[in-house]
Amino acid sequence: MNDITQQPEPIEKRSVQGTNADILVDLHNVSKLYKKGKNSVTVLSNLNLQINRGDFVALMGPSGSGKTTLLNLLGGLDTPTSGELIVDGQRIDQFSGAQLTKWRARHVGFIFQFYNLMPVLTAEKNVELPLLLTNLSSKQRKAHVAAALELVGLSDRAKHLPSELSGGQQQRVAIARALISDPSLLLCDEPTGDLDRTTADAILGLLQELNRTQHKTIVMVTHDPRAADHAHRILHMDKGALAAEIEAGANVAEV
Repeated sequence: MNDITQQPEPIEKRSVQGTNADILVDLHNVSKLYKKGKNSVTVLSNLNLQINRGDFVALMGPSGSGKTTLLNLLGGLDTPTSGELIVDGQRIDQFSGAQLTKWRARHVGFIFQFYNLMPVLTAEKNVELPLLLTNLSSKQRKAHVAAALELVGLSDRAKHLPSELSGGQQQRVAIARALISDPSLLLCDEPTGDLDRTTADAILGLLQELNRTQHKTIVMVTHDPRAADHAHRILHMDKGALAAEIEAGANVAEV
């Protein structure tokens, strides 16, 4: 396992249509259908999408447009009904449930709106949780946790319970937990939806910094145009399809 404080090789700024080595996420004609009684509901329809390594992508669109479903597919929390879903060169749509569980633990970090911290555990113990499934020693886990908390600026809050932390600090703990296994992909579902504007801007700034300095590939679902403007690419979804790609800085509220 890599030390999360170790800087990867610099990544050059790449175009959307990169080489195979550039591409981290590659979807080909991906569809997702859910059964409701005798009827089928199409949530995603023949979706094609490429996301390069080191990119920061915001997914926007009305409720029910398929944003969260897409995020769940990218994170291996769900599987497509049809199509090819390739992440880091692997056809994860062909994985078994057990294979997906192992793959998620190593390759994906999740950041949610409501933090999902264990209330009876301190910040450092919450961050350590994903490492309990690894072969790392207690000393190694402690070093990784300390590095992760330092990265998000919470070294001085390691012994605090979630109830003793502000909302922004709790989200920073959640981000540290997402980073602890040095994942290829950070998936954020409304990460600032429960925060005030000042705190939200600080969290978005942290995500930008992780993208810039740690070269983390980030996909973020958001309804907030100001949050989306922190990304490199803004993809607007509607009725299970990609409706538009919006230039960062545009008035996305009008799209």
